[in-house]
Amino acid sequence: MNKIPDTSAQDLQIVPDKSYKKLYLTATIVAMLAASSFYITPALSKWSSSEYTVSKERLRTAIVDRGSFTRDVSVQARVVAAVRPVLYSPAQGTVTYLVDAGDEVKKNQTLSVIESPELQSEYNQQLASLVRLQTQLDRQKIQSKTAILSKEKDADKAKVLLNAATREMRRSDVANNKSLISDIDFQKAKDDLENAQLEYQHVLKEAKLLDESLKFEVKSKELEAQSQQVLVDELQRQVKALNIISPVSGLVGNLSAEQKNAVAKNQALLNVVDLSRFELELGIPENYADDLALGMKAQILFNNDHYEGTLVAIAPEIINNQVQGKIRFSSRSPIGLRQNQRLTTRILLEEKTDVLYLPRGQFLDSNGGRVAYVVNDDIAHKMKITTGARSLSKVEISNGLNIGDEVVISNTEQFQGATQVVITQ
Repeated sequence: MNKIPDTSAQDLQIVPDKSYKKLYLTATIVAMLAASSFYITPALSKWSSSEYTVSKERLRTAIVDRGSFTRDVSVQARVVAAVRPVLYSPAQGTVTYLVDAGDEVKKNQTLSVIESPELQSEYNQQLASLVRLQTQLDRQKIQSKTAILSKEKDADKAKVLLNAATREMRRSDVANNKSLISDIDFQKAKDDLENAQLEYQHVLKEAKLLDESLKFEVKSKELEAQSQQVLVDELQRQVKALNIISPVSGLVGNLSAEQKNAVAKNQALLNVVDLSRFELELGIPENYADDLALGMKAQILFNNDHYEGTLVAIAPEIINNQVQGKIRFSSRSPIGLRQNQRLTTRILLEEKTDVLYLPRGQFLDSNGGRVAYVVNDDIAHKMKITTGARSLSKVEISNGLNIGDEVVISNTEQFQGATQVVITQ
């Protein structure tokens, strides 16, 4: 049997072309390099032009914005009673307290009594002098009336004599015309009339002068009595003031002397605290001293609520690098305040509108706030800036930045003064 041949003799082995394979591989590598260079070249450019690299997680940025700006200062204020009068001894004597420290008292309630024998004795003496002067005044008034009455009597007598002399002169005139009396008798009648007239005129003048003199004497006595009355009234006021009364309702503070002890004039005895009205005492850093002015508004934080206040007092001197001030609530004091309580208070120093600003951050402490890093395409560029007013939460940008700029507001000391810094994700 003959064997049937297979097709192996017809097959032809094809050897791959090695030059084509190399060309394909080269083209693939070139395409990959071209594609990657599109992304790698900018990154390499950033890395080559930057002096420092920092992670974005370590930075805090903000956008420059435009709007209203309020410059303020925040301090811790101490709550004190707005009315806390200190009562003093009006005279030298012995004090007797009628209340104890911490007692609740009402207005016009007697708190203590000063026993002053010297003042009481002087008051009694001056009161006796006043009674004596008033008696002398009354006596002078009676004497004046008596003298005036006597002088009126003399005037009336002179009037009668004048009338008689006038009638005698008319009779003598008629008789002289009829030649019934001698010329000597006629002339005597004329002289008598003139004497009566002079006498009457003199009496009237004396009466007027006496009236003026007596009025002057009475007026002098009245002035002496009035002067003594003023002295007695003052002493009476001082004696009455020996009873120390409370000018307000509140609580008795500390007693400054011991019970039944001798006290000097104008020595402090006790104080009363009015707990219905409060104000705030605060120390403001001296670098804000030139910006402070009476009437400035303030915001007081108490129990998570804000209350309006007004700066009503500024001390002229600086103590321990602080200026002492006083803030009064614009309305009634909130309920629940306690003396010596600490409250956060914000004083509004200045308000501006239409200004560029950034949130306040640690970048202000680097280079004195004269440098900022503006972020653009993950690169922080160093820029010179000028800052203006600063508040608790914002800082005014006067020059160097534009609205919409993204700025690093965290601490920039880690950049070590680099001109450009790459920010990595």
